[in-house]
Amino acid sequence: MPYLSVGDDQLYYETHGEGPAIVLAHGVGGNHAVWFRQVPVLTKAYQVVLFDHRGFGKSTDRAGLGRSAFADDLTALLDHLGLDRVALVGQSMGAGTCINFALRHPGRVAALCIASSLHAIAEEGDVADLMAAARASSNDLPQLDRVLGAPFKAREPDLSWLYAALSGFNATDRKGLKGEWPRSVPPALLGSLGFPILFIAGHLDPVFPVDAIRAVQAQVPGSFLVEVQDTGHSVFYERPVEFNDSLLSLLQMAGFKGRRKSVHSNSAGYKPVVA
Repeated sequence: MPYLSVGDDQLYYETHGEGPAIVLAHGVGGNHAVWFRQVPVLTKAYQVVLFDHRGFGKSTDRAGLGRSAFADDLTALLDHLGLDRVALVGQSMGAGTCINFALRHPGRVAALCIASSLHAIAEEGDVADLMAAARASSNDLPQLDRVLGAPFKAREPDLSWLYAALSGFNATDRKGLKGEWPRSVPPALLGSLGFPILFIAGHLDPVFPVDAIRAVQAQVPGSFLVEVQDTGHSVFYERPVEFNDSLLSLLQMAGFKGRRKSVHSNSAGYKPVVA
């Protein structure tokens, strides 16, 4: 099994496929295994790098550093793999990792997908109010209600059970998560780093409500937003076709070409959201 030693800790990772590399950074409820709805599609054209944040899955966090070391760990992993430039995909907590890495190494980032998240982005004004209300209303929800939308749980009980089972392999949960993000970036600064940015949001997300994500995305110059209806906090898991196609479109727009011209499904379709 591939592990990278980081101080006294072990960082678990996997690589799949060949070509330019896409790094998938999981959220609090996940680990490397949660990306099974992305890997078979993306590896048709790209190399995919999976890893467990320290304290999650097979990675240790004996040092108790938590979020404060996530970006350092990602830097060490990419250095170890000899990857100079990658596309970053961060789901919820994982977006905070990707953003802090990008702040330090913007030249190593081809594109950034911020999925169901505002982690490590400064909250001001209306956004701060929206997020305070969201935290108050979602804090006591059962974990599965936080991460999966009600339509998906009704439609896919087996996959909902699997999501909960995968979370059970983590030594850390959201209430036990240690450390703080090294930086929280103002939205305008995030948009000035020189690579395209895509936000993805589910309309039913109780953790990062779509109104808050819309407000932040509007402040990030040159960024884009894809909204997915009838979907909760885990668009990548609940609506993988739409998620994968949106990510592939971002990479195409960034000129981050894979081994094949296109691996889009051509089945999702997009239309303007009617307010």
